[in-house]
Amino acid sequence: MTDLWAAVRTGRARYGRPAFFPLAAYAQVKAIPFPAADWHNRLYADFRLDVAAVHHLLGAAAKRATLVRVIVPSAQASWIMPGACYNAAGYWHVAGSRVVYRVGGRTRSFGIASLISWRGVWYVVHFGAVLRAAAVGEVDRPAAGPGVPGPPGGC
Repeated sequence: MTDLWAAVRTGRARYGRPAFFPLAAYAQVKAIPFPAADWHNRLYADFRLDVAAVHHLLGAAAKRATLVRVIVPSAQASWIMPGACYNAAGYWHVAGSRVVYRVGGRTRSFGIASLISWRGVWYVVHFGAVLRAAAVGEVDRPAAGPGVPGPPGGC
C-alpha cells in the first residue's frame, strides 16, 4: 500500500503499479477474449484516472499528507468461483477497503473499490469504481475521519 500511497501523493500511477493487479495474473484469471488488451485499455487505464482523481482531491496538501493505515474488512472477503464474473479461475476478493491519511492535523480517508488476492498477495484491481459511465477518474467515498469500510460484494 505504500506504493499506492506514493502514486496518490505524486499523481503518478506508475508508482502504484506494484500494488496493482498484475497483467500476467489477470490474463490467467479472466475468461474473455484479449485479456491483455482489456487490462491495458480498461483496468489499468481506469486505475490511472482514479489515481489522478485522488491526487486532485488532496490538492496542494498531497505533499504534506501522510498515510496512517489501510483498513481492509477481511471478514467480508469472499471466494469468487470460476465461471463468475467472466473468470476462468477463482480468487479471494474484498470490497470497500479504506485508505486513512492525515493532513494538517486532520484525519481523512477514501476507499479502494476492490482488492483481489493472487497467490497470497492482495492487489488493487478497481481503485475508484468497479463500473463507470464514462472514462473519468473517481474517488471512492472520500470522508472526514477513517470512513466506514464496505459494503461487501462485487467480483
